Amino acid sequence: MIVMKFGGSSVANAERIKHVASIIKAYQNDRPAVVLSAMGDTTDHLLEAADDAVNGKVDIERVAKLHRETISTLQLDGTATEELLKELNQLLTGISMLKELTKRTRDYLVSFGERLSVRIMAAYLQKEGIPARFYDAWDIGIVSDSSFMSAELLDEVWDNIPRYLTDYKNGNDNQIPIVTGFIAKDKKGNITTLGRGGSDLTATIIGSAMAADEIQTWKDVDGILTTDPRVCKDAKPVPEVTYEEAQELAMFGAQVLHPRSMVPCRKTGTPVRVKNSYNIQSPGSIIVEKHSGKVPPVCAITTVKHITLIDIVSSRMLGAAGFLAHVFNNFLKWNVSIDVIATSEVSVSLTVNTKADLSGLISDLEQASEVTVHTGKSIVTIVCDAAHSSAILASGFAALSDEGINVQMISQGASKVNISMIVDDDEAEKTVKILHGAFFS
Repeated sequence: MIVMKFGGSSVANAERIKHVASIIKAYQNDRPAVVLSAMGDTTDHLLEAADDAVNGKVDIERVAKLHRETISTLQLDGTATEELLKELNQLLTGISMLKELTKRTRDYLVSFGERLSVRIMAAYLQKEGIPARFYDAWDIGIVSDSSFMSAELLDEVWDNIPRYLTDYKNGNDNQIPIVTGFIAKDKKGNITTLGRGGSDLTATIIGSAMAADEIQTWKDVDGILTTDPRVCKDAKPVPEVTYEEAQELAMFGAQVLHPRSMVPCRKTGTPVRVKNSYNIQSPGSIIVEKHSGKVPPVCAITTVKHITLIDIVSSRMLGAAGFLAHVFNNFLKWNVSIDVIATSEVSVSLTVNTKADLSGLISDLEQASEVTVHTGKSIVTIVCDAAHSSAILASGFAALSDEGINVQMISQGASKVNISMIVDDDEAEKTVKILHGAFFS
């Protein structure tokens, strides 16, 4: 058994649904379970419809048009879709009367995207003679807590999912499960959403609970690449990365699985393969617990732009045990997350998301420290085997020095698989190109 996950762009319209169906058919003998996101920009259109409803206007036309046109093009029975669209219209009418959108109602609203897409895909597969059945996530026991908009799955899903899918895995049921990603229900029956990486999490929990041979996430590139191909045209696929390396890549800008979605497969050791939906013969990249062969010195290079660098210096606290506690307590107080950090006895340099409101935090830090804020910075991260950090830094910094790039901060993660550096935004792409040339050309 395998699990195949397709994002919104993969099922954006009728032609893309036909293409994904052909991929599912090609893997039919591997007993796939399929996880889908909402079609194209449907989630955005649902939220726009909610804003209109709060202002008194009920309009589902943008959502309805895409799905009705898709059904018409694919020549499907639209009964199931029309039932959902009717329910959606009723929900928006209720929102317009109350003139408010709670988190619970928002999750209910957003769920229509995934619920519509699985019904259309299952119907098309059946039309093509491929046995398939759609499932809303809760139909196979995916339950969460009640943290609307960012719900966490409950431990009981590990036992629930096999109860529903074991017959299919063992060949006693031949209907391919087409399952909604991103959504669940809480114990009270309220629909929830799983937050960032929610569809990936749905796929990995199903694959891990079912002890699948592998979990596949389908994208539009040949797997995980050595860097962004828009920056370096000679970026190449990375055949194999570890869960730890994949998490670092995702945290620092690469379009891999969201780090939280890798928790279930790390628990069971279930491999994840990143595949190209436009090149299904490509093996893609596989994410595993440990490298199967020789560990490459450098895996990939990523970048995150538009971050803020904060330098905190406090000579008054020289030798004082509470300096870092003072710094971190203030970040906790103001709910500001730190990305990269470097410290000495009386100074700390760290980066945060530029979108965060830092005014209160800076004011509090200045009570005991000199604080300097630098905007317009980028984090460039080398995901690597840090056991070779001296050689990696030597060759990397030599190349940067030759091109006049000044690194403003450096940090080696405790995970020992990344080295991050801070440069100006306008030097970020050049830095990536130089490092990529040094390590991969």
